[in-house]
Formats: sequence, structure tokens, C-alpha cells
Amino acid sequence: MTAQEAFKSLDPQKWTRVSAIERLALLEQVQNNLKKYAKELGKVDADMKNNLIGENITSIAEGMGTTVMPMAGTLMGIQHLYESLIKGEMPKALHTEQLDDNLYEIQVFPIGTKDKLAAAKQKGYIHVEGEPKQVNPMDKPAGVIAVSGAGNYSSSIEMAMALFLENKVVIHKPHQLNEATDAIWEKIFQPLIDINAVAFCSADQGREMSALEGLHAIYFTGSTGVAHAIQNQASAPLVSECGGNNPCIIVPGKWTDKDLKRQAIQLASVGKLNGGAVCGRPQTIITSKNWEQREQFLEELRKAIVKETFACSSHYPGVDKTKEAFLEHQPSAEILKPENGKHNKSDFVLIPNISEEDFAVTNEAFCQVFSEIPLDVSTDTDAFLTKATDFCNNKLLGSLGCMILIDNDTMEANEARLNQAIKDLNYGGIAINDVPPNIWLNAYLTWGGCGETTENFVSGVGNFGNALNFENIKKSVIKNDFNATSFELTNRKRVEHLLENVSYYSIDQSWGHFAKLAGQMMIDNFKGKDF
Repeated sequence: MTAQEAFKSLDPQKWTRVSAIERLALLEQVQNNLKKYAKELGKVDADMKNNLIGENITSIAEGMGTTVMPMAGTLMGIQHLYESLIKGEMPKALHTEQLDDNLYEIQVFPIGTKDKLAAAKQKGYIHVEGEPKQVNPMDKPAGVIAVSGAGNYSSSIEMAMALFLENKVVIHKPHQLNEATDAIWEKIFQPLIDINAVAFCSADQGREMSALEGLHAIYFTGSTGVAHAIQNQASAPLVSECGGNNPCIIVPGKWTDKDLKRQAIQLASVGKLNGGAVCGRPQTIITSKNWEQREQFLEELRKAIVKETFACSSHYPGVDKTKEAFLEHQPSAEILKPENGKHNKSDFVLIPNISEEDFAVTNEAFCQVFSEIPLDVSTDTDAFLTKATDFCNNKLLGSLGCMILIDNDTMEANEARLNQAIKDLNYGGIAINDVPPNIWLNAYLTWGGCGETTENFVSGVGNFGNALNFENIKKSVIKNDFNATSFELTNRKRVEHLLENVSYYSIDQSWGHFAKLAGQMMIDNFKGKDF
């Protein structure tokens, strides 16, 4: 379809007349279709990446992780919302605390029994400006939202959010890389196409879709430059997520050798995920120049990249030139070769000891590049967080995601100061002892920039997510235990099992799927490297 044909096929008023019970039934049909086509989605996504790489390195399970898993988690959060609406109530948050005159922190995760089991010590919060207010999505006016899909992930969860959280019908346009998976998404969303609530247009219809008259909003995930171009052309407001240079703040503390190795592996793993084409991946590691374990940690990070985690290939078009630019501008750059460089496009660039005015501070990599800046500040937690916050807010590019690593003893002794840093850091998603992509994957949290304006944004304006439908969300926060392991690329088969099992469990949170997920994880935890 053309964008105009897709627009004409939609019936916004008809969608507003679909009851909560009927929507829940439609949602179940979509979930069943997602389960039916899960492996096909994974295969098509993997094939696309492998063709760009020139090597069969991406597995079907990894393809499922980047297509099925995000959508399944979003749909499950929406399911819980509509189950509450059928009972005549909005779902309740867990806890609300007032942080200052106009800011509230609300715990929204984990809510259900199975979520609590899966989350362990992980907790999710939203920061809301003004008196907290939830809005029933059924009370929102009719309209049309146009969704422009991302290139790095073929899982436009914004479609489901527009339909079920905003009460709007949807036009979806895929990125050119994801036309093949979009054909499968059409099959999955067929029940909603049949009632004129969803329409798909061709990948070449971006300009035409943006220019449509009568849109309520445009949802866009992609580069900052394209987002500004859409905004300049469109008559509808743009809700955008555009990445940035995300920090990993390492709060000085006394870490054991085991701590150093584990956190280095976690950081290396999230840095390699999807070949580095992850909007929320940390890029700039912030340390204290005076942290006595700094050099030891950097050495553990090198080992983690080269020896302890398997190679991932960077498939996203254009990142080869991006990597060359970092190598050209940063003389301290090191080229690291996981698995002895046997896989195409899998080199990892580590740039230690950069300065505040360097190229690596004001540019986004979107590929396998880490830089490290040792701030000239004491190891005192208050002094360090003050300096790190100032650097992040005023020097680093963007305001999307921030990762903070802090050991439990330091966190307990400085809880109030850490909470102040969370409040002060100008980022839409902040992960404490966790990885920012887990915020994106959580249906109850939000994903987007923080405090940016339509006239001058890098990471975007507005946010996506929020299954409890709170208004005026400023940022989302995940807090976890320092000893928690978020995601480790230390065994290929283990990762494949995890991604496939989590995908199916996210579609259908049955005890059977949970038992399979937990049981396989227990078995796989005894496995060593397989690469």
C-alpha cells in the first residue's frame, strides 16, 4: 500500500467502539499468531543480518530475541492492563513516594507472581512530574498514529502501544532492512487489519507518510537527522527515539577479583549485543582517575571482550565508516579481536583514557566501540557522582540511557546520594547494576530522551511504553543487586536457549513455559565456553 491508501483504509472511530473484552480477545489472537510465526520471524531477521555480514553467525534464536521478545513483553503488559479494565479498574502501582514538590517516584515492577520470580531483586520505577495520574486508554480520543519502524530492531512495539495505550489506529512503515519481517508482522496483526485498526505501507513511503494530513502523531525510531527532517516536514507532532552516547558510570569501591571479572563480562556482553546496534547500549565508561582498581578493571574488560565472550558481527550499514572515524580521531584506540578475529566484522574498539573534549565524547558509535574517561576526581562517592553527573549532562551526546555500577556496600552507605544522582542525571532510562536495554524491554517502564526540546534534540522528544498509563513521565529507572547477572555472552548455546525460551514465555506466561525457562537456565549455568 501507499501511505495514503493505508490511511484511507483505517477507521479510528470504529476502534474506539471496540470494548475492552473484545480488545483482549484480539490481543490473544495476535499473541497466538506471534507464537505461530516466532521462529519464522527469527529466521528472516537472522538471514537479513547474515547477508549483510557475509557469514552465518546470527542464529534464529538471536533473531527471535530482537523481534519476538520485545513485542511479546509489550503485549503481555497490555494484557494485564486490559484484564484490570474489564474488572472496572486501572492496575495499581506498587508504591509511590514524593521526591520533591513536583516529582514522584512510582514503583511499577515487578507486579505479578511470575514477574517477581523472574525479576529476582530487579525493581522498576517511573519518575512522574506533578500529582500522579493514570488515564484509562479507552477514554482517549480517536485518531491515527503513523509508526516508522527502526532499522536495528524489527519489532515495532510502538504499534501495540498506539493501539492499546493511546486508543489510536496505526499505519506502520518498515525500515528498508526489515521489509521481509514486516510481511510476517502483517500476518501476525491480521486480526487488527481486518477491523481497520492497522494498515501497513511500503518501506519507500516515509516521506509520503510524514506528509499525511490528519495524523494524531508520528512515532519514529532512528537517527537524529532523519527525525529532524520528519519533524520539519510533518504537520503532526513527532514522538522520537534517536539514540546517543550513553554512559556507564562506575562508582569507585572495593571490588573483589570476581566482581571485576563479572562486571567486565556484563559490560562486554551488552556492548556486543546486536553487533553494537542498540540505541541504549553504554558507550562511554566513566571512572575515577584515582580509583585504584581502574587499570585492573580495564584489563578485565579487554579479556572479557577478547576471550570471555563470543564474537558478534556488526551488520548495520555504515558502521564501518563510523568505526574508522573513531580510530582516526582517537590515537589511544585499541583494536580487539574476539575469537582471534575469525568472524567477519567482529572487531571491537576500546579507547581508554580519553579527555572531556574528545571526538568520542560528542559522537555516537552504534557499533562495537567503547571509550573510557578517567575523571580527575577523588574516589569519595559524593564528589565522584557530582563530577560524573556534570560531565554526563553537559558533555556527552544525548539523554537516552545511563548505566551505573555500584557495589552493594557503597550503595548502602550512600543510598541518599545515589538517589540524588538518579534524580539529577538527565537521562530517560537509568539502570543501576543492570543494562539500559532492559528498560526498553519492560512494558511498565518508558523509553526515550529526557528534557529535550523539539527545536534542539539528540535522543528525541517524548517516550514510548508505560503499560500502567501514567501521565507526565520524566524518566524510568531499574535498580538491581550488584551481584545480579543481567546478560552474559559466555556460551552461544546458553544464549540461544535463553532467548528462545524467554520469547515463548513472554508470549504465554504459563507455568509450563516458566518451568522450561528456569530448568534450562539451571542446566546451562554449568556449561563453560563453547567457542
